[in-house]
Parts: sequence; structure tokens; C-alpha cells
Amino acid sequence: MIGPIFPAWLDRAKPLVGIGLVAVVGYVAALLYYGGSPETWRVGYSPRQPVPFSHALHAGQLGMDCRYCHTTVESAAFAAVPPTATCMNCHTHIAPQSRKLLPVRETYAAESTLPWIKVHDLPDYVYFNHSAHVTRGVSCVSCHGRVDQMEQVHVAQPLTMAWCLDCHRNPEPHLRPPEFVTDLNWVPEDDAVETGRRVREQLRIHPSTSCSTCHR
Repeated sequence: MIGPIFPAWLDRAKPLVGIGLVAVVGYVAALLYYGGSPETWRVGYSPRQPVPFSHALHAGQLGMDCRYCHTTVESAAFAAVPPTATCMNCHTHIAPQSRKLLPVRETYAAESTLPWIKVHDLPDYVYFNHSAHVTRGVSCVSCHGRVDQMEQVHVAQPLTMAWCLDCHRNPEPHLRPPEFVTDLNWVPEDDAVETGRRVREQLRIHPSTSCSTCHR
């Protein structure tokens, strides 16, 4: 008499296999939900921050350069969020008793940081290098919009793969002399595409469209 073809433990493993399949399906569903959530891509997404910081006031009316707060955009892949000490450089003397700035003063005294909420939060499987863009003439406004006119920052562009590829394939309309990347009011003296073409030639810009450029 021929015995069973498969070992007995395989029957006992069936429930575990079923649980594993359900877990995999659940994980994929959660991943797709997160990837398509408003926090990831929706134009107009604008979370409420712990302190009502107005870019329209600071970058717009006061004309503060983006790099005063976001100090790493020219040297690193990420745009640094300023420590509380940066805020207190001014607010030790300007509106020092403002109730709105109480969290700033408290975190400064405690040597901690404010829990800012990321507005432009790309998925972890996407690599983006700020310095590679701003040092080659891609202005802050190309991706973030006119933040100098925003009371509360919101997502201005979809930041999808197709949107990024459109720029990589046709970068000229988005290029300007690097010294003007943080001047959000800047307009070219002649045709924007022609200006971008000159910048592309001078800086030898050849944007990659390889998958490995952003998915490493």
C-alpha cells in the first residue's frame, strides 16, 4: 500500500498559508492606500501646523530668502526644517510675548523641536535630491508654487512620477540661472524656454529618465 504523497505537517500548515495570503493582500492594499492618500499626492493638501507660520509674511512681505530657514537645499538631498533657535534669532526681539509663538518659546527653552507636519511627503521608495535641482537652476516655485503668497503652505503640484518625467524630458521651461532659484518673483528678460535652453547648455544638464534615478 502506497503511503501519503505529502507529509502530514503540510495539512496542518494550510491555516498558516491562508493567514499569510490574507496578510500579504492586506499589506498591498495598505501600501496602495497610502501611496494614493491625500498626504502623498493631492494638490491642495495643507495640514494645520503647530504654529501658524505665514510664508506670505516671511518670504513674501519681509522678503526672507528660502535658504535662511531651509539651510541644506544647496548641499543635501533634503530641505532642512529650521530648529527653533532659528525662529528665536528674530523672535527674541520681534513679538516676544505673542501667544501664537508660545510653542516656539517653550520648545526653545526645553531645547527641543516643534512637531512640524510634512506637507510635501514623497513615498519612501522615491529618492529626490534637492541640491541636484536647485544648483542647476530649478526654482523652488517649480515644485512648491508661490509659497511667498501662501498664508499656509499647500501642495501646489501633483509630484507624481509622470509629472516629474515631463520635466526631465523637457526641462527648459523650468530652468533659470541658479542665482535666481529662490527669487520667486523672477521672470526672464526674454522667452522662458530660450533662457532655459541657455542654462541647460551652460550647466550641461542632461536629466535622466532611468528608473534607478529615483527608485534606488
